[in-house]
Amino acid sequence: MQTSYSSSRILLPVRPWFIACSLLLALLLNFLPTAAWPAVPDWTALLIVFWSVREPRRVGMGLAFLFGVAMDVADASLLGQHALAYVLVAYAASSLSRRILWFPLAQQALQVFPLLLLVQLVQFGVRMLIGGDFPGIGYFLGPVFSALLWPLLTFLLLLPQHQPVDRDDNRPL
Repeated sequence: MQTSYSSSRILLPVRPWFIACSLLLALLLNFLPTAAWPAVPDWTALLIVFWSVREPRRVGMGLAFLFGVAMDVADASLLGQHALAYVLVAYAASSLSRRILWFPLAQQALQVFPLLLLVQLVQFGVRMLIGGDFPGIGYFLGPVFSALLWPLLTFLLLLPQHQPVDRDDNRPL
């Protein structure tokens, strides 16, 4: 008897190299010139939130700070702007991880949306403090599309951790 996919499946432990590769890929996606377009997700923030929720002991504020500094250097923005935003969101995501994982994927996206909006608001606030120009309302559409991508991203990033569905009637797990 074969069971369908559910969120209560027991997953294999995530491999550290998989976390590192996914975060580096997200950083490279943020380096593309399309990252400045309106409504394009902040891929690094999205992956930091994902891994801070799923693996809070492996991805935390230190790693978020390093990726934030890398984004600050790549964007030639005020040093610490991304780092501050990423550290705050990593802390919030790891603090709320048990609560977020309790919900189904669609409701997880609703729980993650304020975290992703926090990243944009912190960066916006820092830019405004130093006298930057208003980036436009399209700047705040990125978290909306990031939250919409949450279920797909969760499915793709958890795919390597799924155990085979070979059931053994003699074993309870």
